[in-house]
Amino acid sequence: MKRYYAIMIGVLLATTIQNVNAQKQLFNPVYTGVTSLSIAPDSRAGAMGDVGCATDPYYDNNNQYWNPAKYPYTKSQAGVSLCYTPWLRQLVSDIDLANLTGYYKLDDYSAVSSSLTYFSLGEVLADSYTIRPYEMAVDFAYSRKLSETLSAAVGMRFIYSDLQYDYADDVTPGKAFAADMALYYNNFVSLGRRDCMLGLGMNASNIGSKISYDGGQTNQFIPTNLRLGFSLLIPIDGYNSISINADVNKMMVPTKPTYAQFLVEASNPDSNWFISEDVASDDKYSYASEYQSWVESTGYNDVSPIAGIFKSFADAPGGFSEELKEVYWGVGLEYIYNEQFFIRGGYHYENEYKGNRKYFTVGAGFKMNVFSLDAAYLISTAQSNPLDQTLRFTLSFDMDGLKSLVGRY
Repeated sequence: MKRYYAIMIGVLLATTIQNVNAQKQLFNPVYTGVTSLSIAPDSRAGAMGDVGCATDPYYDNNNQYWNPAKYPYTKSQAGVSLCYTPWLRQLVSDIDLANLTGYYKLDDYSAVSSSLTYFSLGEVLADSYTIRPYEMAVDFAYSRKLSETLSAAVGMRFIYSDLQYDYADDVTPGKAFAADMALYYNNFVSLGRRDCMLGLGMNASNIGSKISYDGGQTNQFIPTNLRLGFSLLIPIDGYNSISINADVNKMMVPTKPTYAQFLVEASNPDSNWFISEDVASDDKYSYASEYQSWVESTGYNDVSPIAGIFKSFADAPGGFSEELKEVYWGVGLEYIYNEQFFIRGGYHYENEYKGNRKYFTVGAGFKMNVFSLDAAYLISTAQSNPLDQTLRFTLSFDMDGLKSLVGRY
């Protein structure tokens, strides 16, 4: 009997090890530089599972990140928002992201908008000095109604990333330029006796150059992303309404050749990269330098950003099934009382082999004539989200309300 248990335990351990190794080989996220551009910069969308491409734009100042084509439909002529997001707060206290966003409607049909995002990685102590690495992006957009129900927007972005942890290294700050293209459609639809507002959105963001930290010798893709959004605002009565929202995203960046593919080459005696026939049993990092050299030989680093966009839809090593795994999505609900009080909730999903960001979100908001305050809280269901159990806030100002307040005095 003891022998039986020993065999069973051995089989279970072997199966577990095989599963872990299989998961390591299957884990293949889309790699990009300047990952701070993928962080949701406001608490309203952050409380609804990071959903904001087609949400109701009526009182929202933070459309610049999600879909700048929504600005012509805002109620106020101008608005400004400031959001603060702690990062890895359970481990460190000085890593955070700050975002300042504003817009101005030129008339009833067009608007200009801008935002500044600053991501601080805290202080790093070197030999005799302190280094403060950071990433920054500033952008501008112009949006215009094409009809009463359809609008479009274009934007430009400058990206600066200084990750120089040691000034003795041959590392320079990275710079890149990118563009956004967005569309937004909204119209009333009848559901029973209720006239509901349907919203559809599309935003292709960060279409631009690669970024380099070594003077152009090697380059990284920036997080070019295609976002599609859906929203349905349902009035309940004169004071209460609810909105149902969803976003679907696909990174338009080529999938990096995997280490598992390299092991196949390295175990083939007829290959120029042959190392050993049993190399697949070695640790993942045993041949890290050889793997990087092999990646360069595949031409991955030579793909241009535009060619990479088209390549990204059909280049996953696992075929179409792996391409589907690269699609991540979010759903969110928002309850609205008298257009002043808001309760929100949502869920965000990313495949475990493509990043494994899975989390629930909750939040609330309160709006006055002059300003509004929104809060969001994230509850991760996976151990890979640095925002887990983090509370973040957004403070927004309505310039029409501020102007009316000042005019009274």
